[in-house]
Amino acid sequence: MSGGDTSTRHSALEDRLGHRFSDPDLLNQAFKHASGQTDRLNSNERLEFLGDRVLGLAVSALLYERFPEENEGQLGYRFTGLVRKDTLAAVARDLDLASCLKLSPGEKAAGGRDNPSILADTCEAVIGALFLDAGYAVAADFVQRTWAPLADAHTGPLKDAKTRLQERCQKNTLALPVYAVTEQTGPDHAPSFTVTVSVEGRPDQSGAGGSKQEAEQAAAAAMLENWGTQ
Repeated sequence: MSGGDTSTRHSALEDRLGHRFSDPDLLNQAFKHASGQTDRLNSNERLEFLGDRVLGLAVSALLYERFPEENEGQLGYRFTGLVRKDTLAAVARDLDLASCLKLSPGEKAAGGRDNPSILADTCEAVIGALFLDAGYAVAADFVQRTWAPLADAHTGPLKDAKTRLQERCQKNTLALPVYAVTEQTGPDHAPSFTVTVSVEGRPDQSGAGGSKQEAEQAAAAAMLENWGTQ
């Protein structure tokens, strides 16, 4: 990607973000995936770390204001759905963050521009860059404008799959589900886990995700689907 192309893409992204960076290097840093850097400190991972915290606070505030009749547990379930990898990856696709990514040739060939984990991490890095460039108010405004429609559109169960599976086991006087990691693949910066869940009297079910927690949720959802109406 040439310098001119990068500048054009970043300018178009700034239009979508609703913010012009006073320090363009911050936005550039947000797209440096670890696979393309000899030193991980030169990658976007530190911005990702920061953006994750900014996102969490901004989404928490959004939910607190938007759903005044819901208790802590219900807000927590909504929060989990809004900050999960798949949601972040969808936001990244809407913003076309993939077009700005700087990946190693191998990661490009492996489909890195459409890897949900990479897209989600990049989304957090961009939020971190917004925070450093313009402060919390600007970063939170972007998060709340972008995530508000997602919060309003959420019509699924307000309990995550693991909680619903545990409650179903208790209702049927069964032992609690047992989760086990059965496979781990991928590089350190983009791992993939497969988890199998076992429930007394039911066939084992498996699920995959970019973290053990996501894989456990996927396995629990598969068990509930196999069991019948969720």
